[in-house]
Amino acid sequence: MEEGPYKCVRDGNGTVNRVIRMGTRKSQLARIQTDYVAEKLKTLYPDVHLEIGEKTIHSLSLSQFSSREKSLFTKELENALERNEVDLVVHSLKDLPTTLPNGFTIGAVLQRESPHDAVVLHPKNSGLTLDTLPDGSVIGTSSLRRAAQLKKRFPHLEFKDIRGNLNTRLKKLDEKEDYAAIILAAAGLKRMGWEARVSQVLGPEDCMYAVGQGALAVEVRARDCDILEMVSTLHHSETVLRCIAERAFLRRLEGGCSVPVAVNTEVKDSVLSLTGAVYSLDGADSLKEAMEISVDPGNKLESAADIQHVGVTAHNVPQCAQVAAEKLGVDLADLLLSKGAMEILTTARKLNDAR
Repeated sequence: MEEGPYKCVRDGNGTVNRVIRMGTRKSQLARIQTDYVAEKLKTLYPDVHLEIGEKTIHSLSLSQFSSREKSLFTKELENALERNEVDLVVHSLKDLPTTLPNGFTIGAVLQRESPHDAVVLHPKNSGLTLDTLPDGSVIGTSSLRRAAQLKKRFPHLEFKDIRGNLNTRLKKLDEKEDYAAIILAAAGLKRMGWEARVSQVLGPEDCMYAVGQGALAVEVRARDCDILEMVSTLHHSETVLRCIAERAFLRRLEGGCSVPVAVNTEVKDSVLSLTGAVYSLDGADSLKEAMEISVDPGNKLESAADIQHVGVTAHNVPQCAQVAAEKLGVDLADLLLSKGAMEILTTARKLNDAR
């Protein structure tokens, strides 16, 4: 049955309950991620009615597309939110822009899986690492960030673009001789159940990760207080603070998928540390700095506030900690900008656009 702008159902006792409609793309990984969030919500709210609707035009992984095309796909799901066709959408946080359209917010950032990148070797190279692969071995990656860092770290290797969703890229690796290995996000491989394919996990000394990588985000209508309150229970405080700092860093740099920007964050003893870097496309030019800030709320008593920090609304995370995390990202970006980061990024963007 329908009541007002929302879809509702009547249970066996005659009680009318609102149906929570979850939007997703029609891809295996997107559905796995949405199902994961649905299971979390169902555990917390067993009486809630959940429906998952797939946007069938999105049958391919976002990784195949340019940043402009990705933003169009995100926009379509946001249009569905705006039209009340769905109540929430699950995204990989790294795919969400640092500035959301008016009326939308990230209502939940779930506990992060490993944010690191992983090496998947061609079967014939089993037992090797990027260090021990023969000179001239071709490594496939669809990421400018990965290529820029790894070209500098492993100069004996060649890096070439590889497109397609996870299934497609693994098939290209295994069935052809074009690539000695490919680089993928460790989190995606784990969610797909393919951890056994991981030959090597790249630490920050080899390859820092993308902003928000490994974290799932739930986007909702900012005015929809009951949905916002419901999904906010999924927030993981440490992940929220790390990702706010990362997103603030990226937004201040005016970066995105079209330029090589990388981060590494950690929370230890209530201190949030952020390392951030920018690279030229070939990795030859780079700037890298680190900062830290206390995110200990102390004894401060705070009331919940509908304040977004780089698109994130987190009532259950101390506001002072969120403010500190955002400040950390901005301050680190300003430091890099003062040392010439904008020139590196502008050149990288122009070269990438010309490709």
